[in-house]
Amino acid sequence: METEGLFTPDTRDAARNRYAELRPVADVVVREVARAMDLSSEAFDRHVTETVVETAQDALFASMLEVTVGTREEFETVCGKRDAELVQTGSENVDRVVWHAPPFADRIVATTFQDAREAAVGTLRRQAFGQLYRDILADPGDPDSDDRQEGE
Repeated sequence: METEGLFTPDTRDAARNRYAELRPVADVVVREVARAMDLSSEAFDRHVTETVVETAQDALFASMLEVTVGTREEFETVCGKRDAELVQTGSENVDRVVWHAPPFADRIVATTFQDAREAAVGTLRRQAFGQLYRDILADPGDPDSDDRQEGE
């Protein structure tokens, strides 16, 4: 098994904090891309919206998520040690799996692949963001924000 990426939040609050830390980075990235495109100030004001910056923030967060890459057998061993719902995409007839399973979540998000590891990792990160983080990050008033484990 191999792990790649920069972080796996241990709690919902840790995810929110990391996401918030990325806001200034997203602002800079969007501003610099707009400059590189030679946008006029009017075009900048028209096109660089809150939604654009939030999308950059989402993409940054997702792209940094730590994922584990391993064989199907290794993945099944990990799943067997955890009481969590499995959300898996891809074919069951391939040998490799990439997954993300933060400790606070009641789900493991995974996708299978044979040869296209980089594509699978990118796909999995986007799926993990949508499946595990989008709702948490969109609603800071989430009743589970005290980081209780599911079912407690």
